[in-house]
Amino acid sequence: MPSLDSIVRGAEDTMKKAVEFLRQELRGIRSGRASPGLVDTLRVEVESYGSTMTVKELGNVAVAENNVIVIKPFDPGTLKDIQKAIEKSDLGINPQNDGKMIRLPVPPLSTERRNQLVARVKQLAEQQKVAIRNARRDANKLLESEKKAGTITEDQAKQGEDKTQKATDSYTKQVDALVDEKSKEIMTV
Repeated sequence: MPSLDSIVRGAEDTMKKAVEFLRQELRGIRSGRASPGLVDTLRVEVESYGSTMTVKELGNVAVAENNVIVIKPFDPGTLKDIQKAIEKSDLGINPQNDGKMIRLPVPPLSTERRNQLVARVKQLAEQQKVAIRNARRDANKLLESEKKAGTITEDQAKQGEDKTQKATDSYTKQVDALVDEKSKEIMTV
């Protein structure tokens, strides 16, 4: 039988993971500036290895000169695979392969594209807010069933619901803050 603290802690862990997931997803959204985070987690189908890996696992990713991302693979044989993955992605950047490395010149974003990216950020945030609310709902259901089973009192159940609601509010604010920060970054020319 789970204790009051473990129910609340479990819900908070789920909420924390939702915020962290959003933070990682937002790193991959272009903001007009070159950032290794744009391609770090891009999945690459490597035929010679027979597996799928991230760009970060296949080579060094860095920002060179003004707004150019450079990918230098550890194994030159994976250059074509990395190039294919970038072309298939929705980054909207044309990779330039010189046989040793791939250069990704990050063009400035149009206003229309900026608005699309902000909408995508809000969509990702809403998905994580739903995950946070689902964690609250699950915790409240668990508290209710523990109360019915008689393992916790009505006051303890109410206290647990209050703690869960405070956590929900806190993590929702974190999501909103991430969205505001990323939206400003995208809209800054």
